[in-house]
Amino acid sequence: MTASGGSIRVKNRTARWLTEVFQPPVVVSLQLLISPLAEAGFPGSIGYGALAALFVCVVPLVVLLVLVRLGKVTDHHVSDRKQRAPVLLMALASIGVGLLVLSAVDAPSSVVAMVLAVVGGVAVLAAVSPFWKMSGHAAAMSCAAVVSVLMLGPAWAPLLLLVPAVSWSRVVLRAHTLAQVVAGSLFGGVVMAGIWWLLRSWLVG
Repeated sequence: MTASGGSIRVKNRTARWLTEVFQPPVVVSLQLLISPLAEAGFPGSIGYGALAALFVCVVPLVVLLVLVRLGKVTDHHVSDRKQRAPVLLMALASIGVGLLVLSAVDAPSSVVAMVLAVVGGVAVLAAVSPFWKMSGHAAAMSCAAVVSVLMLGPAWAPLLLLVPAVSWSRVVLRAHTLAQVVAGSLFGGVVMAGIWWLLRSWLVG
């Protein structure tokens, strides 16, 4: 094996690792788990974040994996752009049920605000997907990193370095173009995190 060949293998292996470890269901689940931090009662209220993660991430991921196994979807990253809208609509349906459950159990407003921010992101991705493959990985990572800094303080700013790292992995694996990961990063970090900030200010105070 040549040195260049070995370098390419290491680069691809690193990109796959970043893509799998920081895939949207994982990142958003962690984001939802810490969402109760915005209000008093944490960590006792972390169960509400876990309940939100169940409907926002776990249920859609399980359904997606079943669809992949049945051959209805190419892979768990939904690489085929044409398959993205139906999958994202399925996720929105699960999130909708989750919001009803969270309302029924009187979940903290901070958790509801985070879920609604995710709803906004998923809805836009679903609308855009038939025409353009904006990176969900980059959007989720950017939103989570920005929200974490806003919620926990400047000491967590190094998390922002994960945004270009995850974006790089998607380009290396040829899952997205540079424009698609840049658009996803800006959308997650500005729009989705902005929705969360506004809702948090309105609902939580």
